[in-house]
Amino acid sequence: MFSTFFYNLGIALYNTGVKLAAATGNTKAAEWLQGRRNWASEMQKDLAANGKKPVVWIHAASLGEFEQGRPLLEALRKQYPEYCLVLTFFSPSGYQVQKDCKEVDYVYYLPLDTRKNARLFLDIVQPQLAIFIKYEFWYHFMHTLYQRQVPAILISGIFRKEQPFFKWYGGLFRRLLQQLTYIFVQNEASLQCLQQIGISHVTVAGDTRFDRVWALQHEAVERPLVKQFTGHRNTIVAGSTWESDEAALSAWWAGHYESDRRLVIAPHEIHESHIMRLLELFPGALRYSDLAGTHVSHPEDGPHVDIEHPGKVLIIDNIGMLSSLYRYACVAYVGGGFDKNGIHNVLEPATYGKPVVFGPVYEQYAEAVALVALGGAFTVPHEPALSQQMEALLTNDELCTQAGYIAGRYVSENRGATGKILAYIQEKRFLTSE
Repeated sequence: MFSTFFYNLGIALYNTGVKLAAATGNTKAAEWLQGRRNWASEMQKDLAANGKKPVVWIHAASLGEFEQGRPLLEALRKQYPEYCLVLTFFSPSGYQVQKDCKEVDYVYYLPLDTRKNARLFLDIVQPQLAIFIKYEFWYHFMHTLYQRQVPAILISGIFRKEQPFFKWYGGLFRRLLQQLTYIFVQNEASLQCLQQIGISHVTVAGDTRFDRVWALQHEAVERPLVKQFTGHRNTIVAGSTWESDEAALSAWWAGHYESDRRLVIAPHEIHESHIMRLLELFPGALRYSDLAGTHVSHPEDGPHVDIEHPGKVLIIDNIGMLSSLYRYACVAYVGGGFDKNGIHNVLEPATYGKPVVFGPVYEQYAEAVALVALGGAFTVPHEPALSQQMEALLTNDELCTQAGYIAGRYVSENRGATGKILAYIQEKRFLTSE
């Protein structure tokens, strides 16, 4: 059985690995370490000025999980304005984008999961309720919450039989599930997995991401430069792309470029070397920072870029715009499906009623499986298939419109998870409103 000894050893080795990566120039590792320096003193200072307001602690692994839990966070802010909301991230990609998040009072990196850190963190924060989004099962933090009888719930959980909870060595992780106050899962398959190991304090509430992405289409987030760039042309927005996606898109685009088409690429990685590679793959492409006149290397280019030049590709070299870009698409491509990590968020384009295309690695994502089965999304195993699928959608208005309608309806019909979770919190009186 997996013991705390091996768990602690794994945490120590992970910390050593991050330090070695930072020492060899890995910027994410360096940010991970820098963000956790002096964490206790900074939190003590902040929360000492909090006026002893009661605290709700929300934890997200990264940016995607934050967006998933955001509807509940916003609902808590509205329902319990007298509470202090403390948000933590494990990943720099989440923290860096949301460190100034206006919906919460404080944003921090989650300290490394050691017994000492967990106890000190909870001594400082003293939450009345802890909320974990989707996954991130940190033993010492969750066990210490249990020991202190602090309610802790998991929202939008997703479970599969190949996870450690369901293996012979997963006793430690099964105990964590038992110690959670309540578990809200996305689907019936997750419920059945948990019930088979004796977890009964669980219910299917659905995925809060549906509530989040549904709200996106009602938020007036306009991107004037992108709108001017795309005009009334057939536009493909490719989001969260990796190198394999970009290679396939480049091969298709080179053979099917037409003057009435636009391609907008928002890559998963935006470091300079990756952007330069994209500029090589797509000759003549523009980068958004040049379009906006904010790229420091070429500030003079911004106001003079000819965005009416036909056939241009626009590369988004910043973080945080993607969810608002899909509104300008007639077809969306979601990256990650040609890599072992799997596809990124397909619900963001679907909520705008856009047909979605992605690579073959998607079967662990229930929403992608459902959209393919319904006809609102299309999976392609390789570049030739990508080319065929793109051309089918771009040259057949009826197919494109019908697939988009199906995608939008799917999002609409699966809303409501946030309300179920909030109702449970209210029913159990974990928090009290004025």
